[in-house]
Amino acid sequence: MANQTVDPKDILRIMEAHVPFNRLLGIHGESAGNGRAVLVVPVREDHIGDRRRPALHGGVVSALIDTAGGAAAWSTLSAEESVSTVDLTVDFLEPAVLGGPLRAEAELVRKGNRVCHVRVRVTQDGVLVAEGRGVYNIHRRAAE
Repeated sequence: MANQTVDPKDILRIMEAHVPFNRLLGIHGESAGNGRAVLVVPVREDHIGDRRRPALHGGVVSALIDTAGGAAAWSTLSAEESVSTVDLTVDFLEPAVLGGPLRAEAELVRKGNRVCHVRVRVTQDGVLVAEGRGVYNIHRRAAE
């Protein structure tokens, strides 16, 4: 049983329902599995960080990238393993605005013995607004 990966439905359920910050932002999952994840966050007025434009706060985009990257990494692990973020880099390419939902597509680049490397692209209404790279530590449950 130790080699069985986490059920993708469980990843999405836990990420949506059991992480209060994800609930606050409204993040929900479209898919997860085999080192990939697609997550969406509906855009709300309270996500605005700069009213002059109005542009969304970069933290909303960063949180979506981090969560999608973690879900993609976690989807490759056994049921006894989990992940936490070690490093996250975000390149903001275009301002995300009041408009359609933000959509993050995450893909595992490399899974090592201790860490996973993931690349994430965030689009809004077909426009690439950000790219991210995350490194996630693999946690293994101690033998009982």
